[in-house]
Amino acid sequence: MKIFRGHQHPALSQPCALTIGNFDGVHRGHQAMLAVLKNEARHRGLPARVMTFEPHPREYFSPQTAPTRISTLRDKLTELARCGIDQAVVLPFNARLASQSADAFIQDVLVAGLNVRYVLVGDDFRFGSKRAGDYAMLDAAGATAGFEVARMDSYEVHGERVSSSAVRLALAQGQMDNAARLLGRPYSISGHVVHGKKLGRELGFRTLNIAFRHDKPAAKGIFVVRTHGLGPTPVDGVASLGIRPTVEDAGRVLLEVHCLSWEHPTELDSAYGKIVTVELLHKLHDELKYEGLEALQQGIARDCDDARAYFASMHTETSRQTTRDRI
Repeated sequence: MKIFRGHQHPALSQPCALTIGNFDGVHRGHQAMLAVLKNEARHRGLPARVMTFEPHPREYFSPQTAPTRISTLRDKLTELARCGIDQAVVLPFNARLASQSADAFIQDVLVAGLNVRYVLVGDDFRFGSKRAGDYAMLDAAGATAGFEVARMDSYEVHGERVSSSAVRLALAQGQMDNAARLLGRPYSISGHVVHGKKLGRELGFRTLNIAFRHDKPAAKGIFVVRTHGLGPTPVDGVASLGIRPTVEDAGRVLLEVHCLSWEHPTELDSAYGKIVTVELLHKLHDELKYEGLEALQQGIARDCDDARAYFASMHTETSRQTTRDRI
């Protein structure tokens, strides 16, 4: 998938089939829309193009009340590529875009910038300054400018509307199975492994530190995890996602992963700089502020025991399912 920052690029002058949205989480509703876009693009012989925004518009207008982030920009783009999208256009949501009228957005961005031939939007789509533009306005403009506009209804799973809000609620409540059902995959976060304070080594629990660039992650707490990207096979572990209240008061969000087993202990030192993906499989509890480092050490040990028990129960259930399938 080719990625473009902004809409003014010669390669974007090629006619396209386009959908527009924040796509936070790229959940099953998004995936259904992307599948429709790909199909319509293929019938027309056009590339399937997605326009998204960074930051989220509500983060620009009201940072304090903006929704939590399900996915980083990297994770969003990774999922869009996995869905088979040909091109992604990331528009910087800034003062210029926020003040642009709906008419100007259509003419300057969609027509002149992206040369759209087909535009697919959701049932609640709004655009332009003060959200003045809607589906009817876009459809009328398309009839004049020569592009087709289609609208897709909400996507439901077992009678529940799949939305980024529903995913955020599941993650906030620690319902990782429900979040995975809405996403169509385990919830995960990717990022570069960075150097930390090396406190984990002193406590006997060496950790991978993955920076989280946003200060409002959708999930917080202590989790059973599985990490991909360290080697040929994923590694089971336990992780903390949050602000580490026992050892830090800066409010900086960090994902710390302790791997339960390493084939070679030196592998941790070679992990720095790698991009890893951490699946959050099960929430153990919220972040706790311990009385001191000894209490913290004991707490981590308990979390490791609980994580091992979780993986053991998964193995048992998988074995039972295999036996039932054979029968």
